[in-house]
Amino acid sequence: MMRLYDTATRGVRELELREPGTVSIYLCGPTVYGPPHLGHGRATLVYDVLRRYLEWSGLKVRLASNITDIDDSIINRANRENRPWQDITTKCEAVWFEAMGKLGVARPSDVPHATEYVDEMVAMIGQLVEIGRAYSTDDGVYLSVETVADYGLLANQRLSDMIEGGGEREVFGADNKRHPADFALWKLAKPGEPAWPSPWGDGRPGWHSECVVMSLDLLGEGFDLHCGGMDLKFPHHENERAQAVALGKRFANHWMHNGFVVDPVGEKMSKSLGNVTNLLDLMEHYDPRAYRMLLLQSHYRGPVSVGQDNIDAAVKALSGLDSFAARTASLPVVDPDADVLARFREQMDDDLDTPSSTALLFDTVRRANAALDAGDPSVASLAAAVGEMCTAFGLVLNAGGDVPAEALAKAAALDAARAARDFAAADALRADLQAEGFTVETTKDGTQLRR
Repeated sequence: MMRLYDTATRGVRELELREPGTVSIYLCGPTVYGPPHLGHGRATLVYDVLRRYLEWSGLKVRLASNITDIDDSIINRANRENRPWQDITTKCEAVWFEAMGKLGVARPSDVPHATEYVDEMVAMIGQLVEIGRAYSTDDGVYLSVETVADYGLLANQRLSDMIEGGGEREVFGADNKRHPADFALWKLAKPGEPAWPSPWGDGRPGWHSECVVMSLDLLGEGFDLHCGGMDLKFPHHENERAQAVALGKRFANHWMHNGFVVDPVGEKMSKSLGNVTNLLDLMEHYDPRAYRMLLLQSHYRGPVSVGQDNIDAAVKALSGLDSFAARTASLPVVDPDADVLARFREQMDDDLDTPSSTALLFDTVRRANAALDAGDPSVASLAAAVGEMCTAFGLVLNAGGDVPAEALAKAAALDAARAARDFAAADALRADLQAEGFTVETTKDGTQLRR
């Protein structure tokens, strides 16, 4: 059974399933007001690997991941650029899914939008006001965190030690709050802002309310796993949980948070710091699979820096895996090596230990190559195990099957030129193929090409 670090208990524990054979996961999705950066890419890839591994293990996974399509950041950009806010959200959401598609991230089972759940949020806030857990002011409605006994559980802080607000969002209505940590559930609209009707006046929901309503509606009480980046632990996830607890509802059973992507000096990448690297730019210059490979070699809970050295190393590692796939493509279909997969499961079940599992993948490739060179029949089962591990990682290898006939003809001519010791002609053909976007690898079996 899989064991994952639980932020709430601050320890690795078994991922207990509400329903045997089925995993219910809620992942906080993007606020669509700009292009995704590397931190967004890390979060989606970490949980894509988790989802794919769970499915590979034979479990059914329902993954809900929201789109925040109304927020201060969206409104501020719309005002700066004098554009309809819906124009920004629609285009930025399209860019988001374009990037996720290039990364090979499977689309969530459910993609709820905040604007689709406003009525439900108004109803929830009304319940909180009715039972005395929330109160209205002249600028909105706030949750009283002092009425939530274990507020601060995820942040691992006592309420008395907390400072107001948190995260990257502006503290809203600080002068009207009963306690500095109280947070907005409903924000009364300012002139020119988008607004929805409510008993407290036209306005819009606070950021922390949407995921409570969406997750409970789609996944039900006591769903298995709530995920997101470390920066969401407080205040966002803390405040989500507080609303559910205040209503007497059982919320997520397990909390999982991935570490930051940091810049070369160790500073977290974020829009507010101005050190964001656009994810689409990375994928324009590198094989999109390289980012997945880089992250697989880092533990999800630790910080990771993306630089020239480690992205180049990831590209090189992919080249070796692609070469292996091409070299073993004609092997017979057999059962994968059971010992290898048993070790793989043990490592992945241990808090999603992808660094150890990736090392096992490369070690199995090395063993399989050696077996192939020696004519050892065990190569087929080792190669099958490599295929299984790549499937569990969501890593699609390129065995060269998409190479057009013209390029194959040039590769054959290159081999012929080498055989004739016409190295100038061989080098020219190699350069032509590389310029066309192919990796050209010379082996004892002849030249192999991959995109």
